[in-house]
Amino acid sequence: MNVTIIGAGNMGRGIGTRLVSGGHNVTYMDRQEDKAKALANEVAANAKRGAKANIAAFGKPINDEIVILAIPYGAASEVIETLGKKLDGKIIIDITNPLNATYSGLAVAPGTSGAEEIAKKLPADTVVLKAFNTTFAKTLIDGEVEGQPLDVFIAGDAEEPKQKVSKLIEDGGLRPIDAGALERARQLEALGFLGIALQGELGTGFASAWKILA
Repeated sequence: MNVTIIGAGNMGRGIGTRLVSGGHNVTYMDRQEDKAKALANEVAANAKRGAKANIAAFGKPINDEIVILAIPYGAASEVIETLGKKLDGKIIIDITNPLNATYSGLAVAPGTSGAEEIAKKLPADTVVLKAFNTTFAKTLIDGEVEGQPLDVFIAGDAEEPKQKVSKLIEDGGLRPIDAGALERARQLEALGFLGIALQGELGTGFASAWKILA
């Protein structure tokens, strides 16, 4: 599959590494084109089965069906407004955790989620999935913690897009877990916040992971 990642930061690096290692093509789109180019070259070193890592100028038409918003929650509205109709018909993966300005809690009101608020701003024919918000960038580079593959929780209302994203996750050596409808993003974002908040207490340096064992 072909995936566009909007954002050339640490999460874009981690997710892109998993995708190309699973044999899928990645195109980075960032306002800082030099940053995107450097990241694409770095990620390409992990590519398998002929996968490619490319760049596209921010704001250009997006050809890929799947688009990952690897940006801070606070930047999402501006990015969506800029790209507008270029996101028509896409599967949008929201990885954000909507933290407040002091990082002491979530910025969204009770009874909603960042993913649901993002969905309201997108064209009506897009499909929004929540995923990767409980995984840290460092852990995505390796795809595992303590020998255990990362669990990636997916929330969304459309089954076929979930299956496509699950395939991407599996091919990258991770374990997809269907968390239910998009409203389950409320719990996933709370879990993501808790994971961030615990880093100082645990001293794990953002190298820990949430894992379901049975």
